[in-house]
Amino acid sequence: MAISTAEKLKNFDKIDTDILTVLYQNADITNKDLADCLDIATSTCQERVKKLKKLGVIKGYQCELDLAQFSGHIEAMAAVKMVKHTGVLADKLRDDLLELPEVIQVFHMGGENDFNVHIAVYNTAHLRQLIFREFTSRSEVLNVETSLIFEHRRSKVLPKLDFKN
Repeated sequence: MAISTAEKLKNFDKIDTDILTVLYQNADITNKDLADCLDIATSTCQERVKKLKKLGVIKGYQCELDLAQFSGHIEAMAAVKMVKHTGVLADKLRDDLLELPEVIQVFHMGGENDFNVHIAVYNTAHLRQLIFREFTSRSEVLNVETSLIFEHRRSKVLPKLDFKN
């Protein structure tokens, strides 16, 4: 059962926001260091983080890699337009793409394209092969436009957190 916005707001305060702000900047921080940073007890901090996980506010933690440290890597964004956009077809395409080892992220989009797919490959030949083998060969895919990514960075600034109905 999904937790309602009202339930998420109940007992959500500045300490919770401060915890999220620090974790957004450094998800690898220890509970003790997080508590020290916020000047709260470690047990309080741990319970707050558990609560945020249970509410689904914290969905998980990820290891962010610097792909430039690996030889022979190219990152690209593939904009995918489907022939027919139905929930079942879109979900199947998304799930299949997420299984590919070259796929980093899949964004389901509104607008002209249905998906933006963040990809990492060894070289342009690998990219070409991937697009033909796994994208354009699918009957539900109408068009794929691929763009190379020269650089990307993730903001360390937590987005404004207002739970709204």
